[in-house]
Amino acid sequence: MDHGLAELDARIAGCRACPRLVEWREEVARTKRAAFAEETYWGRPVPGFGPPDARLLIVGLAPAAHGGNRTGRMFTGDRSGDVLYQALYDVGLASQPTAVTADDGLELHGVRVTSPVHCAPPANKPTPGERDTCRPWLVRELELLRPSLRSVVVLGAFGWQAALPAFAEAGWTVPRPRPVFAHGARATLERPGGPIELFGCFHVSQRNTFTGRLTPAMLRDVLRTAAEAAGLRTVPEAG
Repeated sequence: MDHGLAELDARIAGCRACPRLVEWREEVARTKRAAFAEETYWGRPVPGFGPPDARLLIVGLAPAAHGGNRTGRMFTGDRSGDVLYQALYDVGLASQPTAVTADDGLELHGVRVTSPVHCAPPANKPTPGERDTCRPWLVRELELLRPSLRSVVVLGAFGWQAALPAFAEAGWTVPRPRPVFAHGARATLERPGGPIELFGCFHVSQRNTFTGRLTPAMLRDVLRTAAEAAGLRTVPEAG
């Protein structure tokens, strides 16, 4: 059994449970994108990122083929990450506004970032079976974070649907009927020792951010509300 997040992260990085995802992530790492032809891709499952005593957890979908699958760190090296980490920096939860490489010095303040699927999937679409196979990793991560965790932001409907069973398996009580995903949705998940607050947010995908479905202000607002629910200090909105 693992004894902490560092060991869990190492175990995740060695997982080969889903043949389709293993083949895809390794093929992408071999063929690369022209802009990154000189780089060595990570090409493995991408573990979570952030301190082991995080009070706020952000749950995405899966690593990007030429983002996390290239750099080895969640939301690092792609445009979705650019939006997310800029917003975290703006509200005072990240040490810098950019995430370029795994050794760029970025630190998160009271926040951890993870996903229900740890391998980059073809067309950014994991199958339900792949989601379910990966779930034990998220369950264990939640168990390890349980002493400090106070709130969670889930990015997108896929992450929401994947996270709710994981919370139940990790010991929280999910309300019935199950909370429905929406941007700005909020639900309380009870458990002995204290509840957590669950928040829904549109995913920071290019489709959402380029079309204005999710604006930086909308993202900052959810992050700030979730951080305050977790007892984290934030930077007030300018103006």
